Amino acid sequence: MGSLSDDERYMRLALQQATAAAEADEAPVGAVIVAAGRVLAAARNEREALRDPTAHAEMIAITQAASALESWRLENCTLYVTLEPCPMCAGAIVMARIPRVVFGALDPKGGAVRSLYRLLEDERLNHRVEVVEGVLSEPCGQVLSEFFRGKRRDRRRPDGG
Repeated sequence: MGSLSDDERYMRLALQQATAAAEADEAPVGAVIVAAGRVLAAARNEREALRDPTAHAEMIAITQAASALESWRLENCTLYVTLEPCPMCAGAIVMARIPRVVFGALDPKGGAVRSLYRLLEDERLNHRVEVVEGVLSEPCGQVLSEFFRGKRRDRRRPDGG
C-alpha cells in the first residue's frame, strides 16, 4: 500500500501537526489522512482549545477526511498519527473503515492498538486494519517527552509558570 519513504513523508506531516499542538499548549499529537497520494486531512489535538475530551488529532482528522470525501467510509485511506491511538480513536478508525494505520510512538498508558489492547485486530469486530508501528518513533516520542517534561517543570516552579 505505501512504501516506507511514503510512510515517513506523511509521518513528518503528522509531526508538524504535533509540533503545532505543543506550541498551542495542547498534548503534541498530530494526524494526517491520505488517499491515493492526496492529503485529505491534517489535524492536531485540540482538547484544551475546544474544551472537548473527544478532540483528539485522529478524531478531527477523520471528520475532515469524511467531509473531503463526502462519505463516512474512509475505505481507501491511510491514517498517520504520531502516537498510538487510544480506545476512542481506535473505535473511530473501525467505524470509519480505515484499512491502514501508521503510528510513531507507543502509548504504554493509553494505547489501544498495541500497548494495552489490540482493538484493530479483534476478530469480533466487523473491520480489520493493517497496522504499521514505529515509523519515526524517536522524533514522535521526543516531542511528547519534551512537552510533558516542560509541564512538570512548570508545575514545580514557585511562581506557577
